[in-house]
Amino acid sequence: MSDEGMSSVVAPATFDCRVAFGEELMELARRDRRVLAVCNDSVASSNLAAFAKELPDRFVNVGIAEQDMVGVAAGLANAGYIPFVCAGAAFLTGRALEQIKDDLAYGNWHVVLCGMSPGMSYGELGPTHHSIEDVAWLRAISNVTVIVPADPIQTRASVRWAAGADHPVYLRIGRFKVPRVTPEGAELDIERAMELRSGDDLCIMATGTMISRALEAASRLEGRRYRVRVLALATVKPLDAEALVRAASETRRVVTVEEGVVDGGMGSAVAALLSQRCPVPMRILGVPEFAPTGNPGFLLDHFGLNAVGIEAAALELLA
Repeated sequence: MSDEGMSSVVAPATFDCRVAFGEELMELARRDRRVLAVCNDSVASSNLAAFAKELPDRFVNVGIAEQDMVGVAAGLANAGYIPFVCAGAAFLTGRALEQIKDDLAYGNWHVVLCGMSPGMSYGELGPTHHSIEDVAWLRAISNVTVIVPADPIQTRASVRWAAGADHPVYLRIGRFKVPRVTPEGAELDIERAMELRSGDDLCIMATGTMISRALEAASRLEGRRYRVRVLALATVKPLDAEALVRAASETRRVVTVEEGVVDGGMGSAVAALLSQRCPVPMRILGVPEFAPTGNPGFLLDHFGLNAVGIEAAALELLA
């Protein structure tokens, strides 16, 4: 068969958001002596090696002691510093949840919790290392802002925003590589939902690693002559309520997609909001149970967290 007239498809470049995180944190620390990095012996996986080498006096490694790590960070914040606490998301939120609640949130201390390698990033290490409950847990704690950036641009903006906050912040920093989804030259307000694609037949609301998959699903649906809106939610708590209610009222159908549990996660937050202000038919896609062992791509496909699965959920509503 001749290749004449056939166009080649080039896969988009992908990026490790941990690199953007480490670089932005270093820039902040160079400009502001209050910025510290605190970790649980996760120097490499948190991309803190350069920070530890250049700024050893502002780098604290507590070893594998996540509860102590959060307590140390609370003390540092009380002394006027801005600690960025870095650890695998499963262990930061699972082991130290009591300290996050009592030592940070109750006192409303300005500490930035950086959950590294969240979701099912540690796929082959199994359920003990999956961090699929973190967003649901921290949504339930007062005073904590929850941010799930989708690409390096959102990651850098999230780090800067968190450094300027005056309360606890949880940043979910992805491990596996993702494409850039933030448009060139876009005005990025990390607290506002960003419309990445317009449409009035249905709205897909996605966060983090799922945004690129949501965009792909919207393209597939366009081939079926449906115009699908895609909203990127970087901040999961608090939600951009006005943008979400407006999108629901204009499209009349909503699919939410996240790399986390469906009970208590972003989809649950959106459903709670819309049930009171603009009830519409919904599908909530995420992880409904403990995730098995397997590489991240397999696990996402297993739970239908891909373009085909999102398209199928949308077609159920559109039918």
